[in-house]
Amino acid sequence: MPERIVSPVVVITGASGGVGRATAREFAKHGYKVALLARGEAGLEGGRRDVEALGGEALVIKTDVSDHAQVEAAAQQVEEELGPIDVWVNNAMQNVFSPFDQMTAEEFERVVDVTFLGMVYGTMAALKRMKPRNQGTIVMVGSALAYRGIPLHSAYCASKHATNGFFDSVRSELLHDNSNVHLTMVHPSAVNTTQFSWVKSRLPRKGKPMGKIYQPEVPARAIYYAAHNKRRSVSVGIGPLQTSLGNTLIPAVLDRLLAKVGYSGQQTEQPEDPNRPNNLWEPVSEDRGAHGSFDSEAHEDSLELEVTTHRGMATAVIAGAALGVAGLVYLLRD
Repeated sequence: MPERIVSPVVVITGASGGVGRATAREFAKHGYKVALLARGEAGLEGGRRDVEALGGEALVIKTDVSDHAQVEAAAQQVEEELGPIDVWVNNAMQNVFSPFDQMTAEEFERVVDVTFLGMVYGTMAALKRMKPRNQGTIVMVGSALAYRGIPLHSAYCASKHATNGFFDSVRSELLHDNSNVHLTMVHPSAVNTTQFSWVKSRLPRKGKPMGKIYQPEVPARAIYYAAHNKRRSVSVGIGPLQTSLGNTLIPAVLDRLLAKVGYSGQQTEQPEDPNRPNNLWEPVSEDRGAHGSFDSEAHEDSLELEVTTHRGMATAVIAGAALGVAGLVYLLRD
């Protein structure tokens, strides 16, 4: 009798839209069983249809990642229904577009609970199962803003910075233990996702990504790559290089530059509706898929990701370095 091929299992948090939704499709294309975790039922069911349309098996679990008990219960359900978890992707996020002095303590806490503690609880649940088996991969979805905070995103930037420190600590512990569990981090640049019409906003005009924009399928490919290659981190786009180098070399210049352009650069010309639904406390009851409203501006590929995944390509490396220098020159041009 031929040996039965067992499909690997991936858990993706924040899978109802944006990068999480695209990541579910990416893993389904490669034969994974996909567990989709999020709060919004409409988006989750849309994700289920996406996975099944690609021939995959999907398990939908309504989960608020800010609740450790819910995350633990979801992990247990995944292993009971799909099998041992091979990859866990911590992707769920929350945000409020607002000056800090206009935020409430409850709003700030909510963003941190979802964006940072959701990573912590997901990692706890995954390690609890992976370490005894001495195998598995945990992918944390960071951000270019994990290296440099920008105006109007104080809680989100704080959460991504905290995730960086958490990642450093846990990765070192796994190395100390000689564990085969791999912990990796993916840092996207600006992405065309649904968050810009979902999150709570106090901006007078509609929010938009700042800098070069990528389609969510680009970080989805990076997440899949990171899950299958022993890289410490993977960057998508020029943003992570710009923010990490810029904040190391010229932090005071960036302070003033972002004070000058950070407000206008994150808003379109269209007025925001202050009464539109937002997903801070409850999910928006509709399926909006993976893409936001910036398809015409978003790029399908990232040179920096190509450099990462094809390190032998000398010309690509040179081009990537040139882009980094050009980015710093752009920051300093005024």
